[in-house]
Amino acid sequence: MKVLIVEPHKEPYEKDIDKSLSSMQKVVGGLIEPVDLDENATIVCNEEGKLMGLEGNRRVGRDIIAGTFFIAGTNDEGEFVSLTDEQLKACKERFNKPEEILPEEVEDSIFIEFYSCEGDDEEMEF
Repeated sequence: MKVLIVEPHKEPYEKDIDKSLSSMQKVVGGLIEPVDLDENATIVCNEEGKLMGLEGNRRVGRDIIAGTFFIAGTNDEGEFVSLTDEQLKACKERFNKPEEILPEEVEDSIFIEFYSCEGDDEEMEF
């Protein structure tokens, strides 16, 4: 599967990886967490990257991704697939410039969401 690897302080690069969980975990250095980028592409990052103190890599919306991540395409079933040439080009442009992110910024971006199963559907952040 053709993906785009994005490492802290580096320009992104294309790489072919297999679709196995172990291959994906090897790229991000631990447990994987998918983060929707758009309807046909997903960021796959280290689920515990911030808690492990990994370096801030790129800002995505109001969040910060810590550690190395990759971007894969997704199909209608939600499975990871190769990025198209157009997606590769667009993602390279979007993440081309490495960002300087202070450790304090990464720490400040950690939050936990709690959802209640009983009655109150209100979301709480800490």
